Amino acid sequence: MTAARIGVMGGTFDPPHLAHLAIASDACARLGLERVLFVPAAAPPHKDAEGHAAPAARLLMTELAVEHDMRFVASGLEIERGLVYTRDTLAAVAERFPERELFFIMGSDSLLQFDSWHDPEDILALGGLVVAPRPGDDAAAVREAASRWDSGRVTLLDSPLLGISSSLIRARVAAGLPVRYLVPEDVEFYIAEHRLYAAT
Repeated sequence: MTAARIGVMGGTFDPPHLAHLAIASDACARLGLERVLFVPAAAPPHKDAEGHAAPAARLLMTELAVEHDMRFVASGLEIERGLVYTRDTLAAVAERFPERELFFIMGSDSLLQFDSWHDPEDILALGGLVVAPRPGDDAAAVREAASRWDSGRVTLLDSPLLGISSSLIRARVAAGLPVRYLVPEDVEFYIAEHRLYAAT
């Protein structure tokens, strides 16, 4: 009997947007994932930088973003434990779900930099990689990067290219432009209510 499969999607989720959800849904369809854990980073590179949301706010927005899809779950694992490395996050998920097969969902930009990550071989020992294309990334370079790491552990998705990013959302909010149809409605309302990303 094949083990049930769980996807893990990391990121800052500052804020979560519709491309995150579309990629997770595609991964579920392609790999038959039982669920996807959305895990906001505890300390993203821009931590404490002006114009970014606090970890608790990012986790709450992630919860709002996924609450209407039974396949998706927001997890405070990295924030609560102060985890930094993907290897440690996957190890913690594996400990919690010992009978599940794990897959880490990333963008093609991350795959192109995967050799600079902390212990990439350990990450692949813990779970496979599921890679969604990002606009602007060279498809041939992405395939070459996948083949460098692949021992049946890298799956390239043929997902729609959605040019939505968290930095785009933040910039639009700061400029007073609408983000409706770019983020889930509940996330849009939360950003407005708490005046996140607004120009000061």
